[in-house]
Amino acid sequence: MKFTKLSRYFVAFVVFSVLCAQSGCLACTLSNRAGAQAEQKDWWQTAQFYQIYPRSFQDSDGDGIGDLKGITSRLQYLKDIGVTAAWLSPIFKSPMVDFGYDIADFYEIQAEYGTMDDFRELISKANALGLKIILDFVPNHSSNESEWFKKSLKRERGYEDYYVWHDGKLDEDGKRIPPSNWLQAFRGSAWEWREERQQYYLHQFAVQQADLNYRNPAVVEQMKRIIRFWLDQGVAGFRVDAVPVLFEVEPDENGQYPDEPVSGNTDDKDDRAYLKNDLIENRPETIDMVYQWRQVMDDYQRIHGGDTRVLLIETYAPAAYTMQMYGNRTVEGAHLPFNFNLITVLKQGVSASYVQLAVDEWLKNMPARRTANWVIGNHDQRRAASRYGVQRTDAMNMLVMTLPGASVTYQGEELGMIDGEISWEDTVDPAACNSNKDIYENFTRDPSRTPFQWTAGTNAGFSNASKTWLPLAPDYQTLNVDVENSSANSHLKIYKSLIELRKSSKTLQDGSYKYKALENNFFALKRYLTGEDTLVYIANFGNDTSTVDLQQDFDVLLPAAMTLTISSLDSTKTSGSEINTKSLSLAAGEALILSGPAN
Repeated sequence: MKFTKLSRYFVAFVVFSVLCAQSGCLACTLSNRAGAQAEQKDWWQTAQFYQIYPRSFQDSDGDGIGDLKGITSRLQYLKDIGVTAAWLSPIFKSPMVDFGYDIADFYEIQAEYGTMDDFRELISKANALGLKIILDFVPNHSSNESEWFKKSLKRERGYEDYYVWHDGKLDEDGKRIPPSNWLQAFRGSAWEWREERQQYYLHQFAVQQADLNYRNPAVVEQMKRIIRFWLDQGVAGFRVDAVPVLFEVEPDENGQYPDEPVSGNTDDKDDRAYLKNDLIENRPETIDMVYQWRQVMDDYQRIHGGDTRVLLIETYAPAAYTMQMYGNRTVEGAHLPFNFNLITVLKQGVSASYVQLAVDEWLKNMPARRTANWVIGNHDQRRAASRYGVQRTDAMNMLVMTLPGASVTYQGEELGMIDGEISWEDTVDPAACNSNKDIYENFTRDPSRTPFQWTAGTNAGFSNASKTWLPLAPDYQTLNVDVENSSANSHLKIYKSLIELRKSSKTLQDGSYKYKALENNFFALKRYLTGEDTLVYIANFGNDTSTVDLQQDFDVLLPAAMTLTISSLDSTKTSGSEINTKSLSLAAGEALILSGPAN
């Protein structure tokens, strides 16, 4: 075959790209092309999302439990620190077995959180401040106290197959046993027998959280109706919970469900990780369901106008599956499938090489023309400062604020809040309560859900109750909003500076990127854009003071001196000072953001 001149250029480009990939610079090569064609970004693409756990944010009525009026009273704080949009963990009517993730009525507000009027007041105040409110949408299951479940239990018309029901099977002795060996997330069988119906129902989480049947068109339409209802109330979008478990494999030709193979990851037969879970997670039908929800959002946008309503998807799943959530060439999917790589990958260890791996696995797999996002914590994980180390608090916040795309903050990360110390007697999380006193700390999520720390006063300014729903973390008298606001420097002030930089810097909004794990456990990230200042993030993820030559080890185009723009709390370097990039010494956990002329 003869090569045309254009073909030869194409082959040369491919060869060049392969060489770049082998030298570790493919990510920056691709982003250079994207940066050269930067488009006007929508609000969510560079947003600072902030997760509020309503039960622990602010109590307004003295019952020791956070509520909607409490959130409304603190919206100015979110505005002051630069938040774009706040998403609320579930506020819907619920028996609170899983603290709102077991919903009894998707159209009503949980009474201890307030009323629909309280919610409308919150939306009104947020709109006045220029803040957006996003709700947690929990589509996989409902509470077994919901009217839907009660009707399904009785096989009422229209609700017979609203949930995943099965007769079970008989063992060798003729005893009825669950349909399969599937396990729930909170330990034990994922099947529960109901005498009234003489069948088992599936629950991938607690027994009280019955899985809805998405092979039933009535369920699909009901959940779309819920989306439209809350959009009508003025919400700016949804964070969608537990999406990978939405569908499970269909029964075989005999109507039976297959067993999951053993994973080999643990010997604990009650732990979900004992099985592979390929049959009950990450099914292809789930991808299509996400696309359908996006269509609902887009249709609403087309009819009602206004700013884009966003779809944020919780996906703890392999990259090949997660990236499909974005959509494809013909169909739009989630605006942002949440990126948990900085949580999951760094569980192996906190190091520059694992940071690079976490970033690589997202940016090198993300489809073209999509938006990245970065998450370091949430209500299901131990607090970021406790996982990464307190000395790396600012380094991690700086990282998520300088990488391309949107950032997500879990309440308290801006303060450097650490895990609370929760005894077995004070434990309320079902993931822990379903275990025992000896092992509950391996499963509990309570330590990251302790009340937000506003002041050094009674109950950290969270509540005037005699007892809060969870005990306070022990450091609240020195680590709180009041103290950090009044200090000359603090995690909170650094966080606010980061958001201010993101909002003012075209380089961070539209620029290209280059990153690399360097010697001595340093991680470097360069953001650059024609005609704009170059920014460099550099952090020491090691345990000892070390020195790096950024020109030699990272980027020969960097100037010999750059200006210090933001530094971590314990840094002795002065903001605005000149930093020698050829011989830069950083203490353990120290991180800097440097600025210099475009190159």
